[in-house]
Amino acid sequence: MTKPSLPELLHAAVSAVGGTERPGQVTMAESVAEAIDDGSHLLVQAGTGTGKSLGYLVPALAHGERVVVATATLALQRQLVERDLPRTVDALHPLLRRRPEFAMLKGRSNYLCLHRLHEGMPQDEEDGLFDQFEAAAPTSKLGQDLLRLRDWADETESGDRDDLTPGVSDRAWAQVSVSSRECLGASKCAYGAECFAEMARERAKLAEVVVTNHALLAIDAIEGAPVLPQHEVLIVDEAHELVSRVTGVATGELTPGQVNRAVRRAAKLVNEKAADQLQTAAEGFERLMELALPGRLEEIPEDLGYALMALRDAARTVISAIGATRDKSVQDEDAVRKQALASVETVHDVAERVLNGSEWDVVWYERHDRFGASLRVAPMSVSGLLREKLFADRSVVLTSATLKLGGDFNGVGASLGLGPEGVEGEDLPHWKGVDVGSPFDYPKQGILYVAKHLARPARDGERADMLDELTGLIQAAGGRTLGLFSSMRAAQLAAEELRSRIPEFPILLQGEETLGELIKNFAADPKTCLFGTLSLWQGVDVPGPSCQLVVMDKIPFPRPDDPLMSARQKAVEDAGGNGFMAVAATHAALLMAQGAGRLVRASGDRGVVAVLDQRLATARYGSYLKASLPDFWYTTDRNQVRKSLAAIDTAAQRAEAK
Repeated sequence: MTKPSLPELLHAAVSAVGGTERPGQVTMAESVAEAIDDGSHLLVQAGTGTGKSLGYLVPALAHGERVVVATATLALQRQLVERDLPRTVDALHPLLRRRPEFAMLKGRSNYLCLHRLHEGMPQDEEDGLFDQFEAAAPTSKLGQDLLRLRDWADETESGDRDDLTPGVSDRAWAQVSVSSRECLGASKCAYGAECFAEMARERAKLAEVVVTNHALLAIDAIEGAPVLPQHEVLIVDEAHELVSRVTGVATGELTPGQVNRAVRRAAKLVNEKAADQLQTAAEGFERLMELALPGRLEEIPEDLGYALMALRDAARTVISAIGATRDKSVQDEDAVRKQALASVETVHDVAERVLNGSEWDVVWYERHDRFGASLRVAPMSVSGLLREKLFADRSVVLTSATLKLGGDFNGVGASLGLGPEGVEGEDLPHWKGVDVGSPFDYPKQGILYVAKHLARPARDGERADMLDELTGLIQAAGGRTLGLFSSMRAAQLAAEELRSRIPEFPILLQGEETLGELIKNFAADPKTCLFGTLSLWQGVDVPGPSCQLVVMDKIPFPRPDDPLMSARQKAVEDAGGNGFMAVAATHAALLMAQGAGRLVRASGDRGVVAVLDQRLATARYGSYLKASLPDFWYTTDRNQVRKSLAAIDTAAQRAEAK
């Protein structure tokens, strides 16, 4: 039997999922197959509606090597494991004459811990463990969540938190899960043979396709201890998110609450001298954190340096003492000890990292109304880490609807540690970028409107003219508006004002309900508007007439006082580059491309992306930002836009009335 061709395989898979084969999907599949065959790296921009999941799954399955697929969102992981992979494997089985296995793998804290469920969880105040099910009032939300978890534990095969619907609070989940540092290990745990996390790892070792998330991919790369099985091909979907997810994993944090928790957990397990030393160091650190002013610390102040040295040294003493002390009176001592060690080691490691003062790290202090003060440390850049850890010894395919910023892939490539496209060197991995386009006719389906007549937005200033403009646009559109704001404060002010101005159009505000409920309610009523900030720029998929106007209040540059972004910008400038374009403009272009992508989600969608910031039309960098957006018909004529919105609204009402 001859080996089936890629077009045959793709046709079979597309038919199996009930889709339509598109030229962009074919081009993508061919490019992915070529990259896998020659062991090179590929960046693929594939617009919404291309069918990119099959565009990479089919060539990966055809190749027959083990593949890891890493995604940013739970929704895409579920789509892959519950829909795309089962149907694709069934469709390709007769042609490939084998049935590839696939599995999902996440970090340990995503799985129910049977030891903690049955034996209880370590507590901070008393010896041993306590029964969280008895401690929580059965009528409380926490108590109800815990009882649901106990019942679910008897039914679930996966133990995966995301398989529990409806979900439970983070507080409830924390009482039945453990981090990798807190885990006893399968060989030492009485429930090791039944462990959900261990079973997931075993399934992944046997699978040809392993679906995971960006965070676990980052942990695998950063920590040196492999958590993913050996693989020959890595596919990163939603790749525009990768740098921020890796940065998040590589960021350390110290808070007074976290340090005090470590003190309480260790106190019963070490000698009095070691416990007192850590307690004294924690009190000194807390006093300083109450006095500190928010902002970047280019040099560690002397008093903070002494406090961190005391904390590091005391934590090191406690770590040694925990290892040397045994106390039979402590119930389930191994579990209590493991949790205490995890807490103290985190304090030690972050304090030492800040004290080391690496030129590649950024340290800053911040204060939240809700969470209090924290000291944070993050890498100046993750590009070197990604170049070294991601692109060695395997073929890597990165794909997203937004990888080509300002007309090329070089901006995103640089953030991933890649040189300019086509430039090769000893330390620069070979790669190429391919834009396979979109099945949508953007110039006919959408309008890009820039409100050039509005005053230039000032930082955090009142914008009465912007609110007037927004009111008129929503009225013309008949509601149907997704409002994307550069800050939560701006979204709240706009929602409050417009609720009184145009009460006939309900306005939903991020934070007032869960994101899932907000999107569901927004999609259900065309007159409704949805206002919010960052997660809405990337997390809304509402095809059809409920979303015909996407508004951006202003270009989403990072705040000038953002410690990490400003440090990255300065580093580029010190190296002779354009820090603003490399960091701030790239950040804004990526968010704007994602935000504009909320408008056209299906071939029948029509509407307007309105940017209420004149700088997109007047500033020198405006052309770079516009080149990063879909190729909508462009105008600055407010009257024309309102007429177009009214016509789109009328057509939608007629369709709804039928």
